[in-house]
Amino acid sequence: MGTTSLRMTSTPLKKDQTEMQATASLLLSRLTRIGLLCLTLAAVSGFSFSWRSSAPELWEGWEVHDNANSAKIDHSTWDSLLKRYVTKGRQDVNLFGYGKVSRQDRERLDEYIKSLAALEITAYSRSEQLAYWLNLYNALTVQVILQHYPVKSIKDIDISGLLANGPWGKELVEVEGEKLSLDNIEHEILRPGWKDPRIHYGVNCASIGCPNLQPDAFTGASVDDMLTAGAKQYVNSPRGLSIRNGRVTVSKIYSWFAYDFGNSKEGVMRHLLKYASAERAHQLKTAGDIHDTRYDWALNE
Repeated sequence: MGTTSLRMTSTPLKKDQTEMQATASLLLSRLTRIGLLCLTLAAVSGFSFSWRSSAPELWEGWEVHDNANSAKIDHSTWDSLLKRYVTKGRQDVNLFGYGKVSRQDRERLDEYIKSLAALEITAYSRSEQLAYWLNLYNALTVQVILQHYPVKSIKDIDISGLLANGPWGKELVEVEGEKLSLDNIEHEILRPGWKDPRIHYGVNCASIGCPNLQPDAFTGASVDDMLTAGAKQYVNSPRGLSIRNGRVTVSKIYSWFAYDFGNSKEGVMRHLLKYASAERAHQLKTAGDIHDTRYDWALNE
């Protein structure tokens, strides 16, 4: 999104008027772009429009690590909270009991996040860092839901500024002197830092359509196996991939973040086939194409 350059006048009144005009102009510009996008989408036939996305850009400095450091980060508090409040729902959807979280456990969650924020994470090994960022992202997401509960969807928590549609742009935590939002963690640290599409099976956005919030905390030792298991779980669930009457519907995650999956429909297909069961892989090959996407933003409660 572009920026607006203004030349302010010297009088307060004119300055206020100019600022109001600039805000209105920016809002109109954004609404116009949204309208044009909708018209473009309507004009483009089929699903092919969404098969490319931009590469995420790394926040310089967060790639620093020390693989010689064998220190382990303690995630036991988060692990116990997950085991207490994550339950299995229909269609293998993991649900979180937000309404059941006790005041004491809310405080434990807050303290856990503070303990992570206090670490010099760049001094740890890559595997410990990966588990750290995934757990921090998920713990912050649960925290922000609890702070605004009850809500029907995380998208109802509009705390990120003008035209916000969710909490992802709001700075929620400070690590090594840097204030970070959920978007910063996912799109400027995790995705470009690891360049691993399985990241999407680790971060949870508190929605039914999202890959599951696991009942176990990630650790440096378990994170690789857990991400692979999460990929298989999601691809083989109706939320990730469904095939009915020869028509294939996939999660919008694969179009929103197409860059991570090969930046093409063919790349997404290869990714799905890698983690699909033998039966689903056969069905997918037989169908030969992806026909639609979907995503359920309802709260995973």
